Amino acid sequence: MNKHIKTAVLLTAIALSSSSAFAADGQVKFTGKILDAACTVDGATDGAITVTMGEVSKTSLAAAGDTTDATKFHIKLSACPDALTTASIKFDGTAMGGDDSILALTAGTVDDPSAEQVGIQITDSAGAVVPLYTASTAIPATAGGTADTGTFDLPFTARYISTGAAVKAGVADAAANFTVVYN
Repeated sequence: MNKHIKTAVLLTAIALSSSSAFAADGQVKFTGKILDAACTVDGATDGAITVTMGEVSKTSLAAAGDTTDATKFHIKLSACPDALTTASIKFDGTAMGGDDSILALTAGTVDDPSAEQVGIQITDSAGAVVPLYTASTAIPATAGGTADTGTFDLPFTARYISTGAAVKAGVADAAANFTVVYN
């Protein structure tokens, strides 16, 4: 019996040493910068910008991939440090069905259920979809009409998008946090 234990220990040692021979070493580098001051988000109420999407008939979202007309919105930044030359926005939220290009709707209530098979898609000023967790195209600072140079106007659009042919009517609200990415 002692011979079997020694054999098992020897085989385990061989297996462990051979698996570590194929291990790869690497490094993760984090880069960033701490700023003296951040920009101010203009037009936000309690830190939120509200985009009114309106009421849309589910017949306009009859097939997967159908979209509604886009609703324009802007994220305007002011009082930015002089050293900042560009800004972009990274939206974070719940992806619909694992698709980072579609923001999932928030849950409704029993009395007012949410729509189904519909999400929200955000696009930049060129019409390109801005995936969640990915910075948008950088926008340069603008003069703002006066001597200040630390203002940014980042234009976006939002639209409903169907993810299936069986769209169910209901509340179609969603929420995404955003982070300003400088320079």
